[in-house]
Amino acid sequence: MLSRKALVVVAVAAALALFGASLARADDYYSPRYAKAPTYYAPPPFQWSGIYVGAHGGLAFTEAPNPFAGRNGPALGLQAGYLLQMGMLVGGGEIEASYLGNNEHQVPGGKLEETWRGALKGRAGVAFDRTLLYGTAGLALTRYNGADGLQNGSSLNIGYLLGGGIEQAFGSNLTARVEYNYIGTPDVSVTSIWGTQHRDIDSHVLKGGVNYRF
Repeated sequence: MLSRKALVVVAVAAALALFGASLARADDYYSPRYAKAPTYYAPPPFQWSGIYVGAHGGLAFTEAPNPFAGRNGPALGLQAGYLLQMGMLVGGGEIEASYLGNNEHQVPGGKLEETWRGALKGRAGVAFDRTLLYGTAGLALTRYNGADGLQNGSSLNIGYLLGGGIEQAFGSNLTARVEYNYIGTPDVSVTSIWGTQHRDIDSHVLKGGVNYRF
């Protein structure tokens, strides 16, 4: 039989062991394994508002966009603009200038060649975060040269531009886009051996571009 003193010692030792085990469990609970996971905050939506400059390149054509047709020409140029975003709606304006590489239009008595075009246009669309679907419309100023029997010299003619495209943002400053433009130039004077006529000229441009946003 254990003496009373021995029983007291055994009881005290057991109590100390239980207390130590409790401290160990508490230390495990507050160790990094049980630390609360950091809160995740979703990044803010992309903002299209601001000034941008860029360059574009593509194909100018008068009928079906066959890249091998001799009447087609390149469309190479620069653009600059400003966009303002309100919710999902985006609107703004853009100015562009394009070299057209003598894109040809057949007319009575010869042909007209487009050499360059400037355009002042508005843009409006809907943003899905980093993707922008938009339409565009404005004024176009095209320089034509007469060739193959036409007596026309170089002339500037005002028309209208309609189109649309899709633009995608990469990072915070760079975007890339694909855009189609229809350009109607009414009442262009054409002079040949058959006299002077006035023709409505239809043009098309399919182009890709990149913009840098400030």
